[in-house]
Amino acid sequence: MKYLVRFIVVTFFILICTHTFAEQKIAVMDLTFVLNNSEAGKGAQDFLKKSYNTNIKKFTEMENKLKKEESDLLAKKNVISKEEYTKKSDALRKRVIDYQSQRRSSLDKIATQRAQARETLIKKIDPILKEYIDENSISLVIDKKLTLAGRPGNDITAVIVEKLNKTLPSLNLK
Repeated sequence: MKYLVRFIVVTFFILICTHTFAEQKIAVMDLTFVLNNSEAGKGAQDFLKKSYNTNIKKFTEMENKLKKEESDLLAKKNVISKEEYTKKSDALRKRVIDYQSQRRSSLDKIATQRAQARETLIKKIDPILKEYIDENSISLVIDKKLTLAGRPGNDITAVIVEKLNKTLPSLNLK
């Protein structure tokens, strides 16, 4: 009987102690929201959209001009000599190839700038997040898109956006 009481008391204390040490703070952060809604992220998006739209407008004008030249050349096919037609068609092909390479390089440049801006923002978020984790004794931060449900008090997205806005007001993309 004596051993049974001791067993129950020891088991009870072990269960209580285990429960108190098992408490860990888990926070949730929406990384996409932080990247898109911070001042630096918005500025980078605006710059990239403006650059993209400018390039699309320029390339649409070039494409229309090339199409017009092609239709003019086809209309003159029977009027001009075969040698002159081949020279003009070869020149037009070269301009089309040049147009395609310019368009591709322009879009690649924008994609590279976007990736660099994202990388820079993530590098700036990392120390802010680590500092916040240390200050608040958080053991785990999970991206919001990976969670199914949780308390709204566990969401630290707004705090991180605010701190990022103070640390990095803008990305100077060129």
